[in-house]
Amino acid sequence: MLKIEDMKGLEYVATQFEKDERTTLLAARGDLYVEIDRPHNIMAALKLIIAITDNISDTLGIHIYQEAENPRETRLWLFTFNNFLIRFLLSMAFIVFVILLPLAWAIALSIIFGLIVIGIISYQIAVHHKENILRAVASHLAITLIVIIISGFLSAWISAEKFLK
Repeated sequence: MLKIEDMKGLEYVATQFEKDERTTLLAARGDLYVEIDRPHNIMAALKLIIAITDNISDTLGIHIYQEAENPRETRLWLFTFNNFLIRFLLSMAFIVFVILLPLAWAIALSIIFGLIVIGIISYQIAVHHKENILRAVASHLAITLIVIIISGFLSAWISAEKFLK
């Protein structure tokens, strides 16, 4: 178990940390609040930890699924690495927005950036599958907006609860 309690630990996770099956990341929220020069960035730090671990678990799940579907696929590890790298870089873009911008701007830019990424990916998928481009992009953007709205309501509800304060 690695306890992240200061900027040095955060930098290690961001630049050098390599996940293995015996290691778990632990964010020491109280220590981080005291040790970080800008304690309001604790949430960004925790989101970084969550983004990395979520990315690893999603990539592993996709890898296992792909391997089960086609165990002889020779490019599977290349696909897995590319999948992880792209997801990691996208996650880092959102973290950078939160660290560098006031929260309201970071949220707005994250939503716009996310919608653009979803739109581009949806377009490429529709072209590849020879589907109606407008319908594919619109449906994916609509689902994304629904998820954003529900997440906003859940966030407001959870932050209003006494047990989190």
